[in-house]
Amino acid sequence: MTVTTEPRRLGWPRRPRHVARLRAAAAPALCLLAAACGGQQAADVTPASTVSPPVVTPSSAPSPSLRAQPRPTTAPDRPPSEPSVPPQPAAPDLGAATVSLTRVATLAAPTAMTTRPGDDALYLAERAGPVRVLRGGAVEPEPFVDLSDDTRTDGERGLLGIAFSPDGSRFYASFSDRAGDSRVDEWTVDGAGAVADSRRIVLGVEQPEYGNHKGGHIAFGPDGLLYLGLGDGGGQGDPDRNGQALDTLLGKLVRIDPQPRAGAGYGIPADNPFAGDPAARGEIWVYGVRNPWRFSFDRATGDLWIGDVGQSELEEINLLPAGQAGGADLGWSDAEGSQPFNGTTNGSVPPLTEYAHAGGRCSVTGGYVYRGSAIPALTGAYVYGDLCSGEVLAVAQDGGRVVGEAALGNVDSLVSFGEDAEGELYALSLGGEVLRFDPA
Repeated sequence: MTVTTEPRRLGWPRRPRHVARLRAAAAPALCLLAAACGGQQAADVTPASTVSPPVVTPSSAPSPSLRAQPRPTTAPDRPPSEPSVPPQPAAPDLGAATVSLTRVATLAAPTAMTTRPGDDALYLAERAGPVRVLRGGAVEPEPFVDLSDDTRTDGERGLLGIAFSPDGSRFYASFSDRAGDSRVDEWTVDGAGAVADSRRIVLGVEQPEYGNHKGGHIAFGPDGLLYLGLGDGGGQGDPDRNGQALDTLLGKLVRIDPQPRAGAGYGIPADNPFAGDPAARGEIWVYGVRNPWRFSFDRATGDLWIGDVGQSELEEINLLPAGQAGGADLGWSDAEGSQPFNGTTNGSVPPLTEYAHAGGRCSVTGGYVYRGSAIPALTGAYVYGDLCSGEVLAVAQDGGRVVGEAALGNVDSLVSFGEDAEGELYALSLGGEVLRFDPA
């Protein structure tokens, strides 16, 4: 792999694993500042509550209480469903996949990237709160929005995820508020940018005091709904068993309609697997995750990919085929990867692939299936990496079985990946670099 600084545009075999049964019905631990991700003892965690206060206008508005707020109800007037499963595209040729990385910008601790439909610019989150716009090869001087007064950056907190609605009319930011709790806020977007006085809180989740396992990635799925990844809340070994508990949003992938409904900040899709279940949170889409950093949808197939950070032994990549994700149990903390941890692996979805903590590896950074045109041999491969070792990796699968893997290069402090409107990939370094994947 080569790293260039001027514009234009990453194998070893491993025993295959099968994506198998779904239960009927972490992130890097984003060790943003350190390689070790566990190690803390957790206190009791109050089950997460939703927030639906009035519109918040100033960016420095205080966070509302996350306790005893009304929970939204199902939204039967909009019962979205997962897309039908399209045919599987041709397999990649990882043996021929060689790339270079081109530095396109340097920012202050970038953590996430997104694009707006109909806009060629890249939108990049900085951990401390600003959202920067990279347009025409230059970073615009004024941030698109700025959450610097609203977030904190100790532990694994900060501005952790950004997304635009499918029509580009609304912008969403996922961040840790000043109290350390998880928040998703929304802005209306017009031709001049984000409308400051349109800001409102969509969802809030109370977090324990521990500084790790906050998740925070957000993305819209092929169904037009908003997905949020939340870690188990921190502490070593998930002592409160949040990953398996269905009465909390911690340790889950959440699926919501972000538009206000019935006095709440969002709606729960009627086809969510636990919608209407009084013993469970209806927002839950996938459970049993430790710290999902990060997840993405294959733009060609609709498949859901999740990088889940492990405890002390195994990092995992999970594949949930389109139409089969709702209600899936990925095992934590009954299992760490394919191995029992607090219980058994029976009934949970095993990882597509996993790797051990060795050779400097310690914390997976989930990525994207490559669907660009610049590197044809990589098309259809899932590209991901490790925060600690900086390795960039690719895996090819066929029907839930690994058929090839490749090492593509190295990025220091590899905290996230991004995908532009054309499907080209980018890597983000917590050290500041934004790098584009180009043909070598």
